[in-house]
Amino acid sequence: MRPTAKDLAEAAGVSLATVDRVLNDRPNVSEKAARKVNEAIERIGFIRNPAAVNLARNRIYRFRFVLPIAGDQYLGALLAQVEEARDALRADLTDVDVVQAPAGDPYALAKYLTGLDPDQVDGVAIMAPESPQARDAMARLIERGVKVVQFLSGQEKLDDADFVGVNNHAAGATAGKIIGRFLGDKPGKIMVVAETMMAQDSIERRLGFDSIINTRFPHLSALPSLETYGDEKRARQVIRRLLEHHQDIRAVYVLSSEARAPLSAVEEFADPQRLTIVAHERTPFSEEALKDERIDAIIAQDPGHAVRSAIRIMRARLEQREPIASQEKIRIEVLLKENI
Repeated sequence: MRPTAKDLAEAAGVSLATVDRVLNDRPNVSEKAARKVNEAIERIGFIRNPAAVNLARNRIYRFRFVLPIAGDQYLGALLAQVEEARDALRADLTDVDVVQAPAGDPYALAKYLTGLDPDQVDGVAIMAPESPQARDAMARLIERGVKVVQFLSGQEKLDDADFVGVNNHAAGATAGKIIGRFLGDKPGKIMVVAETMMAQDSIERRLGFDSIINTRFPHLSALPSLETYGDEKRARQVIRRLLEHHQDIRAVYVLSSEARAPLSAVEEFADPQRLTIVAHERTPFSEEALKDERIDAIIAQDPGHAVRSAIRIMRARLEQREPIASQEKIRIEVLLKENI
């Protein structure tokens, strides 16, 4: 059996209260007593169990998801999963809430993150496009002791934060291989649509997509990414213009998580049955379009798994444990009409 705090006190020749002070960095401990406890820890192989300590003290874990204000059906799925996790974890001394912040405005997002009180929140899972302002605000949160998880979209060079989500380079490469195989040997162009190319996930998906198209299918040409900024009117305008100027478009790749607006625009100005279309994330719209064969494939990640994984990682970091990597790996799922 593992040595207990009582065993540690006996081995160190000090009181249980002194052991508690040393383990929790509390004052009123002499240097000699602290040295005895630390030597005994090494000697008997004592391993501190933060989870048991927190349970004994009735400590509540306080985790927050910071999600965008603007969004469509996939954002709705994420909000529903956070709400489900909140209800499920109340009995486990875990308080989960969600705040929707202006992720598209890096200065406003940074201001919100800077105002978070470490005494009120233990961990934050943040879904936001790449920006120096967001990255720096996250780094400052980490310095103040708040555990940070980059949720579905990460920030470059933020090594001290965990990331939850699929390998986006691999997800984009998967889309490239599916489209290339479906199109065959006939030359043609591919429309690529994103909500914003400021998002790190969009950048990585585009890089993965291009790596496959350029090397494996050189007879195909991927056009520059269209950015809709989540605006349906803009989506209609840019997509209509591209279709008018490129009559040889044979495929559409929607690399952002919200496919409804861009694909509705494609359907308005072109026959989707004549195009190979691949989108990301399973939503009511994309699922129905897959069944109707208006979409050929969906590359998805489970939003419930992502939410639960973020919570487990924040809790593990608070308890000074390493997360279980295999458990927290979010799989890339390829959905076709036949397996949905």
